[in-house]
Amino acid sequence: MSPGATNDRRSEPSVGDRLPDLVRTLGSVDLMAYGAATWDWHRLHHDAEFAAAAGFDRPVVDGQMLGALLAQQVTAWAPPDAVLTRLHFRNRAPVLSGATVVCSGTVTEVAADGSVTVELEIRVGDQIVVAPAGAVVQLSQG
Repeated sequence: MSPGATNDRRSEPSVGDRLPDLVRTLGSVDLMAYGAATWDWHRLHHDAEFAAAAGFDRPVVDGQMLGALLAQQVTAWAPPDAVLTRLHFRNRAPVLSGATVVCSGTVTEVAADGSVTVELEIRVGDQIVVAPAGAVVQLSQG
């Protein structure tokens, strides 16, 4: 767990709490599985020759897959009965097959109605590849 990260689901979140980082290396099997799950068979995501002709060294990770990773990170951190009510993100740079992505997040608001706002980003090495990004989670009222 990262320094300052909180993962105690029994405590209430506070502004400044860091979510545990989600770190994933996205290989060809991941890209194919995501393509199969979403019925997105664009050759850019699995065909190395096609990707090379488009100017990339390797197949390109589907941008929506990065959003799915952010959703996974937030829902893994939130209590089991919480509901992810909003997710937004902007892809800033392509992510290529074989890259290791680091999803990070920080609580920026805890509202009286039980909603928690989280600021998110994804990095590959020192490069920010997804930002701005954020989520709102509605915590249980019971």
